[in-house]
Amino acid sequence: QVQLVESGGGLVQAGGSLRLSCAASGRTFSSYTMGWFRQPPGKEREFVSSITWSAGSTYYADSVKGRFTISRDVAKNTVYLQMTSLKSEDTAVYYCAARRGILATMRGDDYAYWGQGTQVTVSS
Repeated sequence: QVQLVESGGGLVQAGGSLRLSCAASGRTFSSYTMGWFRQPPGKEREFVSSITWSAGSTYYADSVKGRFTISRDVAKNTVYLQMTSLKSEDTAVYYCAARRGILATMRGDDYAYWGQGTQVTVSS
């Protein structure tokens, strides 16, 4: 059973930084793609970033390019999302997700496994 556990959320001032972590367990993830999604208050869930576990190929939403960096530590089975230059519009619940396969996709429905989410609040 795949388990994804996010951590690292919190309250930060605009312009600040946070690093989210997603600890993955239950599978060998070499053929998986890991993603980060977020759901701002009152809005629909949206894609943030993804990374293929084995090759480390990364993809970003335009809204976070240049500010967020996704990475993974294979030895620790952990995916990270380093967020810098945070803006109030980055306020959301951030979710880690996993899908089998290495094709890039920004569709949440393509991800079979989800974490419980971690709240990020950016104050202006």
